[in-house]
Amino acid sequence: MRGTPKRIRSALGVRAHSGWAVLVAVASSPRGPAVVERRRIVTADPAIPGSKQPYHAAEGWELDKATKYLQRCAARSRQLAREAFRSVISDLKKKGYEVVGCGVLLGSGRSLPALAAILASHPLIHTAEGQLFREVIIHAGQRSRLPVTGVKERELFAQAAPRLRLPVPKLQSRIAAMGRDLGPPWTQDQKLAALVAWLALAKKTK
Repeated sequence: MRGTPKRIRSALGVRAHSGWAVLVAVASSPRGPAVVERRRIVTADPAIPGSKQPYHAAEGWELDKATKYLQRCAARSRQLAREAFRSVISDLKKKGYEVVGCGVLLGSGRSLPALAAILASHPLIHTAEGQLFREVIIHAGQRSRLPVTGVKERELFAQAAPRLRLPVPKLQSRIAAMGRDLGPPWTQDQKLAALVAWLALAKKTK
């Protein structure tokens, strides 16, 4: 009697935007890491007005009302992200892949003040929204029981080069090549998501 075929190890990489994110899955192969899935996932509920930019929507509101609205948006966004992760992990499993990690691109890491100060500053509103949707993705990864590798976007290539033992120009070339056979879209979103997925995969295949 034959045993169950061994699944191929893979990892997810995600670049978040306001209300949506690009997700790319990278798997091990004899010729090096390869993209085995890519999709756009929704992280804001269109049934909640303004939820794609919730801090913008709450600007000028009374603080208690803003707090409750933002909590509602965040809770729904976390739910949507969890559902999206469950879907992609299930689809990959059916194709013979085991998801062993998740990479997430982070912002600057700037700490935010209290909500009242955020809503009084347009730059802080943008920062808070970026942080919210990245945290939503991290939450989904953790709830999916995946080790989450967070990397500041501006430091991605600098961190990836020594860890993957490839110089930055070679890394850029490899990432570009990953998308050639797939065809469009293979924009900066997909390239960076693929690289952070590769980093997450490398952590689990040492």
